[in-house]
Amino acid sequence: MSSSTIVPVIDVQSNNFKELWPALVVAIQTSSFIALDTELSGLGNRKALLAESIEDRYKAICHAARSRSIISLGLGCYKKLDHKPPDSYLVQVYNLTLLCSEEYIIEPQSVQFLVQHGFDFNKQYSSGIPYCKGNNKGGADDRGVNIRALFTELLRARKPLVLHNGLIDMVFLYQSFYAHLPERLATFTADLSEMFPAGIYDTKYVTEFELRLTASYLEYAYKKCKLENSRSVTSASPGPHIHVEFCQYAGHLSTYIDYRECPAVAFLEGQTDICQRFSAFGWCPNGNKCPLSHDTDLIILQDEKCKEEKRKKRKRKREKKGGSDTAEDCSAVDGAPQKKMPNVEVDKEEAADDQQEAHEKSGSEGVPQMETDGNHHQIDAGQKMKSDNGENGESEEKTDATDSATTSKSGERSSEEGAGVHPAESNAQAKKKADAGSHRAGFDAYMTGYIFAYSCALIKKEEAGVEGVEEESKESWLPTCINKVYLSGKAAPLNVVKSTFSKSSKAHIQKMEMVWAGKM
Repeated sequence: MSSSTIVPVIDVQSNNFKELWPALVVAIQTSSFIALDTELSGLGNRKALLAESIEDRYKAICHAARSRSIISLGLGCYKKLDHKPPDSYLVQVYNLTLLCSEEYIIEPQSVQFLVQHGFDFNKQYSSGIPYCKGNNKGGADDRGVNIRALFTELLRARKPLVLHNGLIDMVFLYQSFYAHLPERLATFTADLSEMFPAGIYDTKYVTEFELRLTASYLEYAYKKCKLENSRSVTSASPGPHIHVEFCQYAGHLSTYIDYRECPAVAFLEGQTDICQRFSAFGWCPNGNKCPLSHDTDLIILQDEKCKEEKRKKRKRKREKKGGSDTAEDCSAVDGAPQKKMPNVEVDKEEAADDQQEAHEKSGSEGVPQMETDGNHHQIDAGQKMKSDNGENGESEEKTDATDSATTSKSGERSSEEGAGVHPAESNAQAKKKADAGSHRAGFDAYMTGYIFAYSCALIKKEEAGVEGVEEESKESWLPTCINKVYLSGKAAPLNVVKSTFSKSSKAHIQKMEMVWAGKM
């Protein structure tokens, strides 16, 4: 089984932003790819976010981005290490608490969800980093140490951008830190393709269409990938597996660190009644009051058990009939527990009414995030209240990873697979921690990046030996997933490209001139 992982998340606020600025910029510039997640003050009309027309969806998200705000931004900077085992990364995770300087809407359901998961609104209003949305305000917002300048550094770095259920996140980022959103979706995607030339990757799309996991909300996907990675490491198999290391923070800097623990997946005795809605989508309309288990570890283990039982059943049928697998046996839905529907999102009506998940965001996820994922997206299954740990939204996700104030202090870096294991807690204690602690933009960004790194290693391994494929994979990480953004309820993703029939927006053209001319 996997080992516990303790993730140091650097908490960035207005009182230490300037001090941490150099480290933030270096982390961005030296990274191999950057994972990102957001927490939002609300998402507006959920039904509109799931409209049949993608153009209508975009308009609804734009309305939300113009009237709501980003309250927290998570960055996971993954740097591939040379002279280390293949697929080894040094990871730095930042959680920036933000405060929009303009009026914005705060949705009660979003606030309730975030408070239940440990978000401190007192800290946000007392120490949040200020920012203004839309176009630059009189030039005062485009220089110095501020969020817009940090976003500019992200653009200049030209690194692959990784999100979970990321459409909502990207719309909010554009409106909040870049410029006024264009009116048409085609213009928006044209702008994005130039803003991030190294590509945009959506781990919600990766887990749904490439890994084909039974569920794809952020916490489930992360823990599943981590479990498989750990099994590969402990069995000394040729792979695929990744190694993750973290910087050790000492002195004054250590006071800014929030240590987050993701316990090892282990069999839990006495808990068998799983909430099927949470199992499938990463969120539940009853929230903490649900009498059934929302334990992601238990859900993963039950899924694996169910899959194995179905395999054995098919084998017995084949032996009895002496025939080959039927088309049903080969179905992509194979192995899914009853009521669990891979690649099918939460009911539109319920997703619109139940606001609890992620951006996923969030995917993150936790709130139905647009599908509201739990992360960011929090409509994924979670509601992007985003918060996808849930995925910001989809019905996703953002879910639990328990907190811990302890961490390994030995060595210059701590390896994820070798992180210290903490004493077992009672089910009640574990549940309380889980309920209170995992929806954080920073930790969600870390999980998003981990899923991406593992997926790259897995697919690279599967493609090994295919002529020309390996070099292409190195060049673009996941060639089949680049610039494909997950769309809830759709069989095809949104392609982030500049069409021959679309033009970039004027605001974007002016902005890019400033970015590359070094005026920001």
